[in-house]
Amino acid sequence: MQNQTSPLILSFGAADPAGAIGVQADLAVFSALSCTGLAVTTALLIGDSARVEDAQDIDPDWVSDQARVVLEDMTMAAFKVGALTNVEQVAAIAEILSDYPDAPLILDPFSSRLPDPADADEAEELLTALRQLLVPQATLLMLSQVELGRLAETWREGAEDTMESDVEHLLALGCEFVLVTGTQAGTPQGETAAPNTLANTLFGADGMISHDAWQHMAGPFLGAGGTLSAAITAFMARGADVPEAVTAAQEYTVGALAHAQRYGMGKFIPNRFFHLHQALPT
Repeated sequence: MQNQTSPLILSFGAADPAGAIGVQADLAVFSALSCTGLAVTTALLIGDSARVEDAQDIDPDWVSDQARVVLEDMTMAAFKVGALTNVEQVAAIAEILSDYPDAPLILDPFSSRLPDPADADEAEELLTALRQLLVPQATLLMLSQVELGRLAETWREGAEDTMESDVEHLLALGCEFVLVTGTQAGTPQGETAAPNTLANTLFGADGMISHDAWQHMAGPFLGAGGTLSAAITAFMARGADVPEAVTAAQEYTVGALAHAQRYGMGKFIPNRFFHLHQALPT
């Protein structure tokens, strides 16, 4: 018997029966990368590898109590917050995380698998709450270029704003790093990259830090983004700084997608344990 030695990570997210997104997916990534994951469930999904048929939000008080009880007992090396579906949960989680400013927080607040609020005003309130309450606490915010545009609509005053100016706004709120996925790939000399490539661009206080182009894989995949953000969290929990964690997590995610599996009739799900399976005897 011995005390815990691997880093502990607390993940906030939905419970997905297919294990494609949310806390089940996060815990698999953490385990694959030699960390121990703990979970706070924010929603219960009904769905398979193709679609989500329904979702039931967990009461914000239950979300808070799940986290508080665990945090009174254990010390976390990092936190990850996935997609949330209501303002009350955002406020509850932001209040909890404000008590742990020294642990890195990876914020990945969007998921195409979860339904958006049906009411436009509710959707805007949710985005505004994310921007005001969780983004300022984030060590790294990860979102696609399209999702960045959605979030930026809560503050933009003109159509002339660019991705760079939107990122600067988020950094000015207190977020330390922003990773924008699915950006246009290009070479350091400004030339067009090879066909069928996309890039992930990391920004910090001094501007662009890295611009990593990757060959686009056909898929379709379910949970690719969550795999990347969970891997970043795990590498940071193990002591890597943000640029190192982003580089290592991208390489891991490419491997997970290259070895993705189709469990049923839906999309391919990343194989988070691909490197372990390769070592097993046949």
